[in-house]
Amino acid sequence: MPVVGPKVATMNGQPLDSASASAELDESVLNGLDPEQRQVATTIGGPVAVIAGAGTGKTRAITHRIVHAVLTGQQKASAILAVTFTTRAAGEMRARLRALGAPRVQARTFHSAALRQIRYFWPRVTGTELPEVAGSTFGLVAEAASRERLGTDTALIRDLTGEISWAKSTNVLPVDYAALATRAGRAVAGVAPETVGRVAAEYERVKSRRGVMDYDDILLCAVALMHEHPEVAQEFRSGYQHFVVDEFQDVSPLQHSLLTQWLGDGQDICVVGDPDQAIHSFAGADPRFLTRFAREFPGATVLHLDRNYRSTPQIIKVANDLLHPPRRAAVGQGVVLRPMRPAGPAVETVCSSDQDEEASMLSAWLVDRHRRGTPWSEMAVLYRVNSQSPVLEAALAQARVPYQVRGAERFYDRAEVRAALAGLHAAAESDPAAPALEAVDEVLGALGWSPEPPAGQGRVRERWESWQALHDQVAELTEQHPASLGQAVADLDQRAADQQAPVADGVTLSTLHSAKGLEWDAVALVGVQEGLLPFSLARTTRQIAEERRLFYVGLTRARRDLRLSWATGATGHRGRRRASRFLGGLVEPTGGVDEEAAPGARTRRRGVARCMVCGRALSTGAEMKLGHHADCEVPFDENLFERLRTWRLAVAKRQSVPAFVVFTDATLMALAQDAPLSEHDLLQIRGVGRAKVRRYGEDVLAILKGADVDDVLASADADG
Repeated sequence: MPVVGPKVATMNGQPLDSASASAELDESVLNGLDPEQRQVATTIGGPVAVIAGAGTGKTRAITHRIVHAVLTGQQKASAILAVTFTTRAAGEMRARLRALGAPRVQARTFHSAALRQIRYFWPRVTGTELPEVAGSTFGLVAEAASRERLGTDTALIRDLTGEISWAKSTNVLPVDYAALATRAGRAVAGVAPETVGRVAAEYERVKSRRGVMDYDDILLCAVALMHEHPEVAQEFRSGYQHFVVDEFQDVSPLQHSLLTQWLGDGQDICVVGDPDQAIHSFAGADPRFLTRFAREFPGATVLHLDRNYRSTPQIIKVANDLLHPPRRAAVGQGVVLRPMRPAGPAVETVCSSDQDEEASMLSAWLVDRHRRGTPWSEMAVLYRVNSQSPVLEAALAQARVPYQVRGAERFYDRAEVRAALAGLHAAAESDPAAPALEAVDEVLGALGWSPEPPAGQGRVRERWESWQALHDQVAELTEQHPASLGQAVADLDQRAADQQAPVADGVTLSTLHSAKGLEWDAVALVGVQEGLLPFSLARTTRQIAEERRLFYVGLTRARRDLRLSWATGATGHRGRRRASRFLGGLVEPTGGVDEEAAPGARTRRRGVARCMVCGRALSTGAEMKLGHHADCEVPFDENLFERLRTWRLAVAKRQSVPAFVVFTDATLMALAQDAPLSEHDLLQIRGVGRAKVRRYGEDVLAILKGADVDDVLASADADG
C-alpha cells in the first residue's frame, strides 16, 4: 500500500524551511491551548487515552497533538493515521490539519481507511477484483427474508438489517445469533431469534450470488487480510506506525479487531472519547474499550479534558447533576465538567397538557428567541424518536418558523445538487479560468435557478434552496479573493468529500442520536417524559443508563438557552404521563401547566406516597412497598437501605419520635449509596451532623459494615 510523505512541510500555506521556523510555528500551534489541552498535545507516543468531556475542545487538542508531533520531527506525517466515525468528522479533522500545516496526514473513517487498504491488497493476494460494495442492502435482506417466508414490510426489513449489522460488528456468526442475541436482550418484533439467524445466513448467500459485499464486510476483509497474510500486515505496519482514534467510546468489537491488526505489536495509539456520551450500543458499540483501555495497555497514560467552553454554568450544572449528582455515587464514568463561559439564563422546564400544546408553546419560544436576536440556524429541537417529528413540523409551519429535519437526504446526495455539480464540472473543463460566480449562476440558471425564490413551499422551493446554497458558497469564496470557475469547482468538490453541507437558515429538528457532535445557541428538548426518556423498550439497568447518557448528550448541545418540556397527556387520548425520572432533583418547573392540576389529573392530597427516586406519586401496593416505581432506577443498595430503615424505625419507637427525626429517607439513601466507613466520612453526608454522629454513629457504621440490625439494637440496649 503506497504511502507518500510530504515533500515540504507547510504552515498556513508557508514552507517550513528551517529548524528555527519549525520551532516558532510549533509554539504557535501550542499557544492558545489550555493546560490540559496542551498536555494532550505534547504527550507524544503511546498508548494514550484522553477522556474528553462535552465541549472541552477534544478535536482541537488531538489535531494540535498531531501537528506538534510532525513539526517537532517526532512523527512523520505520512506514518500517521487518524480515524473517526463519520465522514463529516473526518472532513473537519482534515480541514483543521490542512490549516495547521499537516495536509499529508490521513484522516479517515474506519470504513474509508479499511476500503482503501483492501482495494490495494485484495487483487495482489487473491488475483481477483474486489467485489463491488452494495450501496444499499435493503433489497438483499428483503430477498433473504422472503426465502425464509417472512414478509417484506419496510419496518421489518429495516429491523432485520440492523440486527445483521449488529451481529457482524460484534463478531457474531449467524449460527450463534439466537443464543447471543437472547443473552444481549435483543429482539425483532414478531420474529424468533432462530429465524433471524437463518435470515442472516441466507443474506450472506444472497450477497455471494450477487458478487457484492456490504460495509461491514469491508472491515471483516481488512481484518482477515492482515490476520491470514503476514506480509500484508507487515507492509501496512511499515507504512503506518502512529494511530489516533476519535470517539473511541463508539468502537465496536469488529473495529477493535481491526485496530488490533493495524497496531500489531506497536503501542503508539492515542484514543479520545467520553464514556458519558456512549449512546450507540444498539449498533454494537462497546464503551468498555475506552474505560478499560489501561487494562488492555498497562502503563498507558490517561489524560482528562474537563473545561467546557460551550455551555453556560446553568446548563453545565444540570448536565453534571444528571450523571455526577452531588453527594451521591456518580452514574457516569466521564469527567465532571467545569464551565468556562459566563453565566446565562436559567434552564427552562415546561409541562404541557398534551403534545399539540407542547408543540405550540415550543413554536412561540422559538419565535421569541429569534426576535431577541438568535438566528434560526442557531436553534434546534431535539427528540427521542422520529415519530415525534410530524406534530412539531406542523406547529412550526403554522407559526411560519423555517426548519430542516436532520437525518434526511445528505445535501451533496440530492439529485438537484448532483446535477448542478455535473454541469459545473463540464463548464470548468471548457473554460476553467472563467469568473467563478458568473459561470456558476449561468449553470444554475440553465437548471431553473433564479435570484428570486419561488412562492410557497414544497419540492420546487426545496430545489431552489439547494441551488441557492451552492450560489452562496461560491459567493462566499469570491468575497475572500477573486476565484476562477476551476477553483470554485475544486472548492465545492472538497466540501462534498468532507460532507461540509451549507447551513440552512432554519431551526434544526433532530433525534438525540443524530445531534451528537453538534451544538446550537438555543436548544429545546421535547418529550422529556417516561416512555420516551427513557424509551419504553429500555428495561435493564444498562439500557436505562444509556438512556440517561442520551439525555446528557442532548443537554450539552446547548450553548446559552436550554428548554426542557413534556406533556401530561397525548392529543386525542385519555391517560396520564409522568415527567422523566431523569428530571428528579435536577430542575424545578418554570412554566406551563401545573402537572398535578393538569386536565384529568387527580387532586393532590396530603400524605400521598411518593417515589423516593423521581418524587412522583405511587399508585400500587407493590410500588408503595418498594418505595419507588418499578421502572425507576435506584442508585443505591436497596437491601442496605431497608436494613437502615428497620434500624431507624426501632430507634424512633424507642425514643417516641417520628422516624424522620432520627434520619430522613434522603439521608438513609445517601448512606446506602456512599456507605461511609468512618465518622469523618459520615459527616460528609447531608443530614448527618456531629450530634447525630455522637448519638447514632456507632450503630450506623456497624450496619454499613454488615452487622445484623438485631445485634446492633441488642448491643445498644445492653449499653443502656
